[in-house]
Amino acid sequence: MNDHRRFAIVSVLSLVVASLIATGCSNPREDVRVTLCKDIVLTQVGASASLNGTNTEIKGYEYAAVRVRFSSQGRDAQAVCYYNHDAVEDTALELSDPLAAYSTSPFEVVVDGQRLSKPGLAEAVKQAILKQGRQFADRAKQGIDNAIQR
Repeated sequence: MNDHRRFAIVSVLSLVVASLIATGCSNPREDVRVTLCKDIVLTQVGASASLNGTNTEIKGYEYAAVRVRFSSQGRDAQAVCYYNHDAVEDTALELSDPLAAYSTSPFEVVVDGQRLSKPGLAEAVKQAILKQGRQFADRAKQGIDNAIQR
């Protein structure tokens, strides 16, 4: 293999890897618990629902709550995802990112006043994570397509 061809292959692979890294997170500033809660809400109320905002509430070493406001079928509602405190000790990371002290999967979810059962919660988390995986794969494919077209 000549040097020019090797350079071209390495260049394309570098672009592909850079694209994959760049597309890895749709919103790198949003906490994973907030993103998961939003996706759980969308799997429960339908992708046609519009998300109107979120806020978080931390109850010390007890739990954190992520509230998602949404509109579905012409009416406003909210969902709340509850996360257990999961840190063994306080660290500097938790001072800068307080949600980092909580588990990444909720122990309870209430959507529009209805608490999900344990099997329902497990299925909702599964569907949300599958949705995130499909979105990641789509962004990666788009990144690869863009790199090849350059």
